[in-house]
Amino acid sequence: MSTFQQLNISRQLQFGVDELGFDTPTPIQKEAYPVILSGKDIVGISQTGTGKTLAFMLPILQDLKFSKQINPRVLVLVPTRELVLQVADRIGEFTKFMSVRTLPIYGGANINLQRQALLQGCDIVVATPGRLYDLVLNRSLQLKAIKKLVIDEVDVMLDLGFRHQITNIFELMPERRQNIMFSATMTEEIDALIDDFFIAPHKIAIAVSGTPLDNIAQQSYPVQNFYTKVNLLHHLLQNKEEFSKVLVFVANKKSADRLFEKLEEEMGSGVCVIHSNKSQNYRIKSIEDFETGVNRVLVATDVMARGLDLDKITHVINFDTPTFPENYMHRIGRTGRAEQEGKTILFYTEAEKESKDSIEELMNYKIPKLDFPKDDVEISTELTPEEMPKDQESNYNRNTKANDRGPGFHEKKLKNQKTNQGGSYKREIKKKYKKPKTKGDKIANRHNKNKR
Repeated sequence: MSTFQQLNISRQLQFGVDELGFDTPTPIQKEAYPVILSGKDIVGISQTGTGKTLAFMLPILQDLKFSKQINPRVLVLVPTRELVLQVADRIGEFTKFMSVRTLPIYGGANINLQRQALLQGCDIVVATPGRLYDLVLNRSLQLKAIKKLVIDEVDVMLDLGFRHQITNIFELMPERRQNIMFSATMTEEIDALIDDFFIAPHKIAIAVSGTPLDNIAQQSYPVQNFYTKVNLLHHLLQNKEEFSKVLVFVANKKSADRLFEKLEEEMGSGVCVIHSNKSQNYRIKSIEDFETGVNRVLVATDVMARGLDLDKITHVINFDTPTFPENYMHRIGRTGRAEQEGKTILFYTEAEKESKDSIEELMNYKIPKLDFPKDDVEISTELTPEEMPKDQESNYNRNTKANDRGPGFHEKKLKNQKTNQGGSYKREIKKKYKKPKTKGDKIANRHNKNKR
């Protein structure tokens, strides 16, 4: 079994790794280190939770010499703001005993403060593509000194529509650079990106998406509906010792808010939520509270939690069964990170069974099914609007009928029931001549009288 010391990394870098408690490199770290150190382009296909951040940063930091230059030499692109902060913090931990300046760049923060920070100089920029491109366009950031480009979670980045910005960023950088790309899945779009900008890349595939991690125990529960899932989740969470740090995945923002409100009613404190509609400060606070143990349950959507390195998660609960089987792999990769043991539980309704079957087909593994604890958990008859049959759903959203009006309803006063009849002169003319009298009508009537 190899150790980090056998990689012959610098003493300062070794001190940083030792302080984090890392002894043995993961397979992706072991395979990527010599390739990245050689300067070759590399594409790593690896599931989340396998130590990718250290896999690309260890050789980069080993090769990074001290410099006082203003423009950054290393650029790390990631899809979300949360991941920017996480990767920047990780690099700070790795470089605790080194003179390396790292700057996080992301949208939602004050761009003028970021411009000022760039003027002070940095070695490594960790950024989301959108804000980085804005800073390049207004000439606050120069990419001419970039020697190494890292794109992490590239499949998520392309899913979020960042291809245009990524392509433009590629074209603004010097041609002589090393390209490093990591992804959990390989798609045609990623292949096209590699063909356009990479030079004979070395490919590494470790724990490819679709291969269940051996250190994660999987279980599943058949459940009636949303609110029965809430009851089951609350029942499981009562065991605070076993479920001490739980990440709960839901399908969308609406479900996230609905579940959070119900859990907060039942549990009071100890629960937080994160999705794209929440403010940046709220999201950062939720992650910090979850990471530090202030809250032991974090409710999240797929995109928000993708790539986040949250330590020592005891359980991942799939509250909703994901439609895309690959998303299940990304979710369960949040636990059992860096070869630690993890546990994951899948809730599925009859409507979600087909999605569960697709997940099992992708993994070539049958997720063990547990009996629903009927004696301890109430089966709810309450349905969400999405679960209601179509005819009932239309009634659910229909305006209240007049005869069902509540006590707050009152008839209009008599004076307010009048309608606009026009002026009194017009009404009298209409009564006499059957229609309003015009000048032309009066002349015609005069001619008719003379004829008589």
